[in-house]
Amino acid sequence: MTRTPDKGGAARPSPPRPGPARDREGAVGAADLLAKASACEQLSNGKYRKDEATSVKCGAKGAVFWKADLDIDCDGQVTAACDPATDPAFHGDTAFHASDGRPLNAEKLPYVVVPAPSGVWDYAKSGVKGGGVVAVVHGEKVEYAVVGDVGPERIIGEASYATAKSLGIDPDPGSGGAPSGVTYILFKDSRVSPIEDHEAAVRTGRALAEEFVRGD
Repeated sequence: MTRTPDKGGAARPSPPRPGPARDREGAVGAADLLAKASACEQLSNGKYRKDEATSVKCGAKGAVFWKADLDIDCDGQVTAACDPATDPAFHGDTAFHASDGRPLNAEKLPYVVVPAPSGVWDYAKSGVKGGGVVAVVHGEKVEYAVVGDVGPERIIGEASYATAKSLGIDPDPGSGGAPSGVTYILFKDSRVSPIEDHEAAVRTGRALAEEFVRGD
């Protein structure tokens, strides 16, 4: 510990430096989530076509997860970043809607896409639902999102423009995304209402992450 002279010349201890945010706030970090998820067993009946090494895992401990790439989903409301001009595969709807009945806003709302139910895996049977809370981990960053859309049966690893941007991943729907290294942890039986309330998703996600990491 360094010591700082006081006005009379005597040395006195300098005030302790604040520790990392995790120590000060008790927040669960990326490493904590990844360590907890690493021990989970496979749930899905096989693996997904686009990501040959990807299967849905866990089921116990209150969550299911997978590790995959991150493709950009710009579907939903037309915005400056998400429209047919910026995204040739643009679709003007999402499986789950905002409280006003409109599709979700991929540019503003962090959400993830789950594969449609199939013989490989049925998300609903695992306690995953629209508006369910998700921790998306990339590198040392964690972004809390919601389940906002449903994609093709055999493809996994997709999230909204806003999710990618918050994780430091290029959100461009044509050329962006991450080729690998993204972990999606979906908390079973969770739900944010209204689905577009991102602050509620963050609060709920932090609490569920604590339970997930601290649980047996």
